[in-house]
Amino acid sequence: MTGSDPPSDGDRDALAESDRANLDRLVTTLHDRLAATATRPVREDASRWLGEAEAVAGDLAVGPLPDDEVVRTRLGHVERLLSSVGETEDEAADEHVASARAALTDALATLGGGGSDEGDDTE
Repeated sequence: MTGSDPPSDGDRDALAESDRANLDRLVTTLHDRLAATATRPVREDASRWLGEAEAVAGDLAVGPLPDDEVVRTRLGHVERLLSSVGETEDEAADEHVASARAALTDALATLGGGGSDEGDDTE
């Protein structure tokens, strides 16, 4: 075999496991960044959205990840919640939110896209 040969079935399984481990890491990062905002003096309206997003991400961060469709749906919910955050009025919280959004974007990309644009309630 050369470097240009397609991966064997065993190699595909290893890639899937690697993607799953990466997704797990990204979900944990997402939750940790959102949890970090809880100790910051953020606006009350932003705090409510961040707290709900943290709770949804926290459900994913404990234990093994559920199947991809469940993860995609929950991450889409976190995405919608974060889109409502607006201004936190705290620079450190803004950095945590930016980091959480980056982890969220990467997690959705690992799942092959998705998010609120796919309309998870319309099928």
